[in-house]
Amino acid sequence: MNDDADSSKPEEELASPPAEKDTDPEKEEKTVTEKKKGKAILVPVDFSPASEAALAYAGDLAERLRVPLVVLHVVHDPGEMPGYYMKAMKKKRLGRIEDIAAEMLDDFLEKVKKQHPKTKSLQQAEPKLLLGVPISRIMQFVEKIEPRMVVMGSKGRTGLKHVLLGSIAEHVAQLCPVPVTIVKAKK
Repeated sequence: MNDDADSSKPEEELASPPAEKDTDPEKEEKTVTEKKKGKAILVPVDFSPASEAALAYAGDLAERLRVPLVVLHVVHDPGEMPGYYMKAMKKKRLGRIEDIAAEMLDDFLEKVKKQHPKTKSLQQAEPKLLLGVPISRIMQFVEKIEPRMVVMGSKGRTGLKHVLLGSIAEHVAQLCPVPVTIVKAKK
């Protein structure tokens, strides 16, 4: 995913699911930063098995550190996978991409919560959606909430795909001002 792609389009921030646009950016910031600034563990997810593993790991870590979780999904329909959100939906229907992504985030969180019912931090995780290019939006959100750390999954691309597309996790790890833990899914 190219960080420069679509840079001419204004990026948009969404409130917690359901995806309603927040008219007051200060209001959304307060819900996260007033309570969690410097404390939360941020977990960017893309609904992959690696994201599931990262969220489970972050949930256990948050329990031990007694800090909250913020689960972030950046809504972006990349050039290498156009129609990603529509393909992921079981039913064929028309809808805003943001609404579909919000529903997918809710379903993803419910799935992980059911797999780890005793992990209190997962049960209380705060979901967030942003519109835009994943790397830049993750970094903007990190600057905004100043998490204690970022935990994210990596699919472990290799070869030509890695050279051409890079890894979002790798880019975040290079750019992030806070510690980043990369978790891979068990094979």
